[in-house]
Amino acid sequence: MGKTRVEWIDLVRAIAILTVLYIHATDGIYIISSDAILNYTLFSRIFNFASLFIGRIGVPFFLMITGYLLLDRTYDDERVRKFWQKNCKGLIIVTVIWAVIYAISLQFITVGSGQVNFSEAGNLFFSHMWYMPMIIGMYLSMPFVASALKHFDDETIWQATNVFTVLAFILPFVTLVLDMHGIQNVNIQYCLGFSGGIYGIYILLGYLVKKGQFKNVSSRILALAAVISFAICVVFQYYAFIRGYHFELWYEFPFVLTGSFALFELCSRMGKVRAYPLVTFLSKYSFAVFLVHNLFRLPLLPVVVQLPYSEPVKAIILWILLIIFSYIAVVIIYRIPRFGKYILYMR
Repeated sequence: MGKTRVEWIDLVRAIAILTVLYIHATDGIYIISSDAILNYTLFSRIFNFASLFIGRIGVPFFLMITGYLLLDRTYDDERVRKFWQKNCKGLIIVTVIWAVIYAISLQFITVGSGQVNFSEAGNLFFSHMWYMPMIIGMYLSMPFVASALKHFDDETIWQATNVFTVLAFILPFVTLVLDMHGIQNVNIQYCLGFSGGIYGIYILLGYLVKKGQFKNVSSRILALAAVISFAICVVFQYYAFIRGYHFELWYEFPFVLTGSFALFELCSRMGKVRAYPLVTFLSKYSFAVFLVHNLFRLPLLPVVVQLPYSEPVKAIILWILLIIFSYIAVVIIYRIPRFGKYILYMR
């Protein structure tokens, strides 16, 4: 973005990191407390289902920002090499460094609670690192996708987006519904590797927002789409629960796509952002916070989970603590000369 900051992009990035912390806090409390799931109240279950939708908009926001900022650029051989050198190389190094940090830290963190399953805690501890190889792969492909897009008109790109969306989101949803009702092994084999799969579609949607493809859709319709998507996600999870079907809301669920996209498009229409200094602060350190926050989640979990409160209250407490500790940590690390910016991948 250079020296020119786009206020609504900073807002979306700030929302994205806060929702990522939120889903990890909520997941942490509910998974660690999984032995008590039969004792959850109806409100607690609905809170969990709603939180999963709220938390799942973070990654789509990050990906759509990537498409918005990077896919309309012009790349030649020299610029591709510079792009890889500037972005991919650093990301790969940072990923390896933080994988080592987490592996070592896990050996030294003592979880002093019999309520916490070490296997679950370990999975939670590393749960966010799946994002790194995914985004590195997207960055490696970005120059080629950007160059290809310049050779096609808007109608062709729109048609391709629709086809990829049906294959990546709608058909798996149909398979899921059939499987939920006992009709199993209904699966159509297809490969979307070159499209980036579901994550590539989120990136492409960010590019289409930049091109103004949805400017004729009214804000009222977008807001309604976001609300309906949220409601469907909650109801669908509850329906799966009462049927005894194991379902985990993830980014390929079509109504996570529609909800997060509608909210992103709405944000793109904003003018001035209120409390912008705070938004800028949250946005500036967002990726750094993403890297470090799980260093605090594991030791905090056994403390928060034993508090004499309901799961929703515990989740909110853990979320607030993660925000405070993570931002304090990255601000301190950032100020270490010749080290802070590099280890946090601050650009």
